[in-house]
Amino acid sequence: MTFLDHLRIAYVHLRERKRQTALTALGVAVGSAMMITTIAVARGSSQNVFNKLIDIAPHITIGADRVVPLVPDNLIGSGAGRIAMVEKHVTTDRRETIKNYSALLQTVGDVREIVDVSPFVSSKLLARNRTRFAPCIARGVIPSREAEMANLKKNLLEPNALSELAWSPNGILLGDLLADKLKVGYRDRVVLVSKTGEEYPVTVVGRFRSGFNAKDLREAYVNLALAQRMEAMPSNSVSGVGIRISDITMADRVAQRIERLTGYNTESWSETNRNVIEFYNRNGTITLVLVGFVFVVAGLGVASVMTTIVLQKVKDIAILRSMGVQRKSITRIFMLEGLMIGIMGVLLGSPVGHMTCNLVGSIRFQASNAGVIKSDRINLVETPDAHVIVVVFGVVIAVISSVGPARRATGYLPVRVLRGEVG
Repeated sequence: MTFLDHLRIAYVHLRERKRQTALTALGVAVGSAMMITTIAVARGSSQNVFNKLIDIAPHITIGADRVVPLVPDNLIGSGAGRIAMVEKHVTTDRRETIKNYSALLQTVGDVREIVDVSPFVSSKLLARNRTRFAPCIARGVIPSREAEMANLKKNLLEPNALSELAWSPNGILLGDLLADKLKVGYRDRVVLVSKTGEEYPVTVVGRFRSGFNAKDLREAYVNLALAQRMEAMPSNSVSGVGIRISDITMADRVAQRIERLTGYNTESWSETNRNVIEFYNRNGTITLVLVGFVFVVAGLGVASVMTTIVLQKVKDIAILRSMGVQRKSITRIFMLEGLMIGIMGVLLGSPVGHMTCNLVGSIRFQASNAGVIKSDRINLVETPDAHVIVVVFGVVIAVISSVGPARRATGYLPVRVLRGEVG
């Protein structure tokens, strides 16, 4: 028998059970559509978080911890047996800083991928407005350098806030959720309380909204000089240096190069947010595995249809076998039936999945601050490779589900069937 003969017989078998074949193919289609939509939602949510992480923070951050230790100043010469005695009062709350950061900026200035460099000082404070209190992290920056670093200029609610911050020594930029919590607005006064209990009155010169709720609720920007004063740092020291590069995909390699140049611990955005990235990737994988069981259920439907057909076609199979048709031909016929059901299902499911993605993506709702990211929609990323994966997976499941019934069909002895001992 030729392949066309096998295909013709398989088609006739399915045509005789139109309703059951259509329902089984519909089960495969539903599984395909759900799988495509789930992949798009999982990729969209992950991509949205990753984009926010890139937008709200420097691409690369140089920390104050050194990976190459400094040689003490009073160590004269080098060689075996030399000892340097250093006496210094060390306290438990002493924090590492980058000293003489201007020299560091000159060092990294030779890296051609770098677009912007911005030194900063981070300070954990308590913000107070009369009887309202809120913990916050004040980031002391040079406004002109920080404008494009984390899309701060784009996220401002008051367009001229950065310019005003630059000429206001005691100005502060608040996240919009932090401002709402403190019930303050433009030109209102806020008192920043340091860990030592010192108070620093500041004036609100603007607000920003990054869309990342944790940042908007806890972060604020002040001038670098004010942050250095609050942290008791000299004017040539900072907590770290933020860097923006031209190609985000090169962040890891550029960070390694900067670390070798400066001797300071340097992390790319992906290293800093490794836990968040792994969490979303892991959740996406778990979701896909769970939705994959829909295909398993559809496969059971295919197996059920094939078993029914085999039981109904026992005598036809016996006649074919008595006419000299080989076992592998019988097996091939029933596996072709599973293949045809799978193809019908995925060809219907793929466009349905695409339409579902468009429908879900068009839905708008009231943005909430309850989640990690403030958004008024479900973000989806639909790619052609997702359709290819689902189509292949659906067809493979359908074919695998037909293997058992196909083998059963070849297990009957023609003589026993024709004698009426089977079926």
